Amino acid sequence: MGKITVETCGIEGLKIITPTVFEDARGYFYEVYNYNDYKAAGIEQVFVQDNQSASVKGVLRGLHFQKVYAQDKLVRAGRGEVFDVAVDLREGSPTFGKWHGVLLSEENKKQFFIPKGFAHGFLVLSDYAEFCYKCTDFYHPNDEGGILYNDPEIGVEWPIPEGMELIMSEKDPKWGTLADYRRERNL
Repeated sequence: MGKITVETCGIEGLKIITPTVFEDARGYFYEVYNYNDYKAAGIEQVFVQDNQSASVKGVLRGLHFQKVYAQDKLVRAGRGEVFDVAVDLREGSPTFGKWHGVLLSEENKKQFFIPKGFAHGFLVLSDYAEFCYKCTDFYHPNDEGGILYNDPEIGVEWPIPEGMELIMSEKDPKWGTLADYRRERNL
């Protein structure tokens, strides 16, 4: 009981996890997280904090990271549907500046594992979404970093439907570009 399927993508370290779901006339059951299954899949991190956010359609959060207290994240949509994105910021990585996106929804129950060294963000596609994530370090408000969500150098292809008004925090549209990030770190 509780086995998972793990897919990789073109960026080393990122993993898309699909749980085994047991359904019958009463509904469904699945293990959201089982350390032994994740360890067998190469995800041995110890998660120390669980977070959950609620957002309405058109909310775009990101692209965020912590500068010193980097976090591995295991994310999913507990309700609704989001397009989730990770951007490789690992110094020396052959895929530095590349991104990968995955549709996470309460229907597909997929999870996205994002290791340290990535910027992360998501766009809410449903009328309402609850976004859940486990982290391997605590949130440090003075350690926030970010990359502009629409930096043309990265080129994230956000699935923004025609007519959708993006809703962002005051700081998200003001983050610097990938070029700024490289300059700040002498990369």
